[in-house]
Amino acid sequence: MLNQALQFILDTVVGLFVYALLLRFFLQLLRAPYGNPVTQFIVALTDFAVKPARRVIPGLFGLDLATLFLAWLSALLLTLALYWLRDFPFLLIDASAYAGFALLAVMLLVEKSLYLLIFVQLLLFVLSLLSPYSPYMTVVSSLSRPFTRLVQKFIPPIGNIDLSPMVIVLLCQLMLMLPVAWLEGLAKSLL
Repeated sequence: MLNQALQFILDTVVGLFVYALLLRFFLQLLRAPYGNPVTQFIVALTDFAVKPARRVIPGLFGLDLATLFLAWLSALLLTLALYWLRDFPFLLIDASAYAGFALLAVMLLVEKSLYLLIFVQLLLFVLSLLSPYSPYMTVVSSLSRPFTRLVQKFIPPIGNIDLSPMVIVLLCQLMLMLPVAWLEGLAKSLL
């Protein structure tokens, strides 16, 4: 009972921190406006870890590798902690199992990134209906614009109705069901 509560707390707290780091990475990658309250909150929430990491891990081609590494490290620590709470025999494993844990952390980042993209698409849909001139719309549209533009090349808006968010959500769900689930199974087989 106590193990389940600890697993829930760890998964929630560290999982939200991983989401915050991924969101910071994507906000910078997609050049979202900084003056928005959401962006400032994410930066303030993650600055305690990102600023020291940037001194050690430089960026590359506009990618904030320090933030991405911290997201992966947090996902790895979360995975290891959850397996430890499930009484996984860490002393009896070989080097391939550690590669499996590293791959599980990468797959957790991919999974959380896809869920983040789904959430952004749904938020874009809701904001465009309820409050298209909201100050949050600029951040949401800058996060979704590269994906919707790509889909709109193949499926243009039909009668002023943009189907690209729905297509993106369906594609993300397919990716979660097929390649991501297969790679997670592969990583778990290494343990």
